[in-house]
Amino acid sequence: VDLGPMQNGEAMSPQDFKAGGAEAMEEKRAQGQKNVEPTAPPLPPPSLPPPGPPESEYSRPKLIFHTQLAHGSPTGRIHGFTNVKELYAKIAEVFNISPSEILFCTLNSHKVDMQKLLGGQIGLEDFIFAHVRGETKEVEVTKTEDALGLTITDNGAGYAFIKRIKEGSTIDRLKTVCIGDHIEAINDQSIVGCRHYEVAKMLKEQPRGVPFTLRLVGPKRAFDMIGMRSKAPKSNEGKMVNGRETLRLRSKGAATVQEDEFEEQATKKVDDLLESYMGIRDLELATTIVEAGKDKKNPDDFAEALDSVLGDFAFPDVFMFDVWEAMRDVKDGRM
Repeated sequence: VDLGPMQNGEAMSPQDFKAGGAEAMEEKRAQGQKNVEPTAPPLPPPSLPPPGPPESEYSRPKLIFHTQLAHGSPTGRIHGFTNVKELYAKIAEVFNISPSEILFCTLNSHKVDMQKLLGGQIGLEDFIFAHVRGETKEVEVTKTEDALGLTITDNGAGYAFIKRIKEGSTIDRLKTVCIGDHIEAINDQSIVGCRHYEVAKMLKEQPRGVPFTLRLVGPKRAFDMIGMRSKAPKSNEGKMVNGRETLRLRSKGAATVQEDEFEEQATKKVDDLLESYMGIRDLELATTIVEAGKDKKNPDDFAEALDSVLGDFAFPDVFMFDVWEAMRDVKDGRM
């Protein structure tokens, strides 16, 4: 006989069983509540600070430069560039043109003045004039001597152009060739994208007595510049600053603001040596050479440092020694 659930040895009715089970559950619930520590109600989420620029931007002012197209335009404002290609893109955006239209820039002058040419640095108060593509012309040239009488530079964005013409040279006798002309092709072979030293080498390799063709693109000129042929300056070419802070543009890495009289003077001397030895002018290249050697103690350390950053140029030993001596002269105050 099934007696059902037992309580103290006695049979329990279903009602007693249900009541006992409920009492046991209530007792467990009460026991569990005793073991739980009381908690405060959750706090409301903190209010978010108003959106703003990162902290680093508060400590670094935004550098804003004014610019115009050299042949005439309204004034634009640009900022946020670290190298020449980005600078050209900013200028092109302001004036709604393609960056490829810009041949080069000058500082504080709308004229084709190679003393004012923008190189690797810009004074914080400088006004930037962008020279854009103008007339295209083809010129037949015949070398009568080994050197054509050209100094070539480039704009840092793939355009090589004429920076200086030697008086009495082969090119000087061709009056349609002007300082500031971009060399677009040699014998119909495009050289867009070539560095200035590559173009200089191609021109040097042209045989004497054999005509070849240059396709040139001159900068667009304002009315007061038409018919003007710039002459090569005799001194102080490429001088960008005079004891002022400058924005140093770099092909790799961020631009930096600095003021360094030694670097300015040494860079000018190295740029002169680049023209003497290689027929090119390049302030960015000269700056790189100075930065590689300014802290070195002897010519051997300098040559090793230069090879590590510019080994592809294969500079001759006599050039590197002259550069070392020029930097020592500046450092020791012998100008």
